[in-house]
Amino acid sequence: MGEVRSAEEAARRSTARSRRGAAFAIWYLRVVSFINFLSAVWVTFGQDLRRHNTENYFTPYLLTAGFSSGVIALFLAVTMRRRKRAAWIVNMVLGGLVLLAYLLAFLFGEIRQHAQNWVSLALTTAFVVALVLGRREFYAKGDRSNPRLASLVAVVGLLVTSLIATALVTVTNTAHDDYRSTFLDRWRYGALRLISVAADDARFPGITTPGWVNVVINILSTLLLIAVVYAAFRSRRAVDPLSPEDEAKLRALLDKHGDRDSLGYFSLRREKSALWSPTGKAAVVYRVVGGVSLASGDPIGDPEAWPGAIDPWLAEAREHGWIPAVMGASEEAGTVYARHGMDALELGDEALVETADFTLDGRAMRGVRQAYNRVKRAGYVVTIRRHADIPEAEMAELVRRADDWRDGETERGFSMALGRLGDPADGQCVMLECRDTGEGGAPGELRAVLSFVPWGPHGLSLDLMRRDREAENGLMEFMVIQLLQRSGEIGITQVSLNFAMFRSVFERGSRLGAGPVLRLWRALLGFFSRWWQIESLYRANAKYRPIWEPRFMLFEKSADLARISIAAGRAEGFLEAPGLPEWLHRARLGAPG
Repeated sequence: MGEVRSAEEAARRSTARSRRGAAFAIWYLRVVSFINFLSAVWVTFGQDLRRHNTENYFTPYLLTAGFSSGVIALFLAVTMRRRKRAAWIVNMVLGGLVLLAYLLAFLFGEIRQHAQNWVSLALTTAFVVALVLGRREFYAKGDRSNPRLASLVAVVGLLVTSLIATALVTVTNTAHDDYRSTFLDRWRYGALRLISVAADDARFPGITTPGWVNVVINILSTLLLIAVVYAAFRSRRAVDPLSPEDEAKLRALLDKHGDRDSLGYFSLRREKSALWSPTGKAAVVYRVVGGVSLASGDPIGDPEAWPGAIDPWLAEAREHGWIPAVMGASEEAGTVYARHGMDALELGDEALVETADFTLDGRAMRGVRQAYNRVKRAGYVVTIRRHADIPEAEMAELVRRADDWRDGETERGFSMALGRLGDPADGQCVMLECRDTGEGGAPGELRAVLSFVPWGPHGLSLDLMRRDREAENGLMEFMVIQLLQRSGEIGITQVSLNFAMFRSVFERGSRLGAGPVLRLWRALLGFFSRWWQIESLYRANAKYRPIWEPRFMLFEKSADLARISIAAGRAEGFLEAPGLPEWLHRARLGAPG
């Protein structure tokens, strides 16, 4: 909590002057990066800048007319925009050294004769002064391992890329045999091009390479630079997961207030973290993904204590330069988050069914009724049990079959999935097992399973759906209807089914008189439904004629929406970030602890 308080104190110390200084420094870096990128693609413009930089003029801070300098300036601008303290320190050191070099150079009269040098001095001075004035605005901390990781990436990356460059030079060298180059010559040539993006060819008479080889080496140099800078300024990647004490306290709050939010039980996913209100009566449960502090559902606990949990969560995000966001919040929670400066975007609707109101009667339910009766006549039987009532050996078999039927290797879900099955702590979850009819009318082979988590004392929320691909179509619908019809056996009055993203678009887009924009939006979502089942989930839920409850994504700035969406896709298992090889992931997951 000491770090959270330091972020809050830094925010309170902010002044109009410090904010203007920080804004000037950030925009200066943005402009410099744009000019560098422009000079990299505009050849004559870049040549002019490089000539001025090497002959008789100076150029402003980080302006060297190259793609690599543009990458550095852009990374520094982005990290400064995220209030990273490390980025401010790097800019102060580099900017101060450049300014000192300018001041020393201006001791010579020939330097003072050129107006361009005065412009460079003025811009660099303004940048350094802006950094000094805006120092209070840069308080976000990075991962403590960043310097060590950046050094490791630099050393190993330079070794690997220099060997690749050496191999390219060796294969493509067309120099005459008057001077035969050694391996060390070729390695020095490639390493110099990696470090300086240029090499004095006169120093290497035994090396002559095609132009594309030098371009490839320069690209390797830029990629290495990006990797080093990213490692140096990356956000802290993880926070402490739920401890047994946190889980016990969350379960106690769910016992008292669990009926408020159908997604509350999913806060018990153990890769999430919890930040508590000072009274301990509420908590925000979240996970950090790609620099985004992603909370799920509503805060847990007493709504009157929600602000006390939201404040430290936002303060922690500021402390580490994370982007705060909430996935799947209800309208009540969205209103509370809005008081803390967050905006809302409707994601879709959750399908809620009141079991007392559900019926298969009526013309509107004719198709569902026919499908249900077809599966029932085929001899399928559904068993409904609490997890605690299932013997350990049977549960192990159910878990094994559910894993076998999973679509792909990734276990999807974050905000609306528990991510585990058969854990002894989840004894109040409900399992539906569907079997065909065996010989003599006895229960036969297991064909599908559904698992629901508790939603207060009298509700359930859908967690997991798995079925045998060779089983009868309509099996899932048959099982859901069985649960709704037999809910009294386990004392259930309401059931939360799948979340339907952009439901209103599909519903209103199909109506007579829908506008061209809405129809285009519906067609676009229908196209992506081929991979992500957006429309099919809506259709699957709509057949039960549920109550639709809107769910929202909450964010602070519209500019962060793209990054939040990517983080949410990664958390839910729909996107996978490049990283370690698969065998290394498995080794880490299988390691003790």
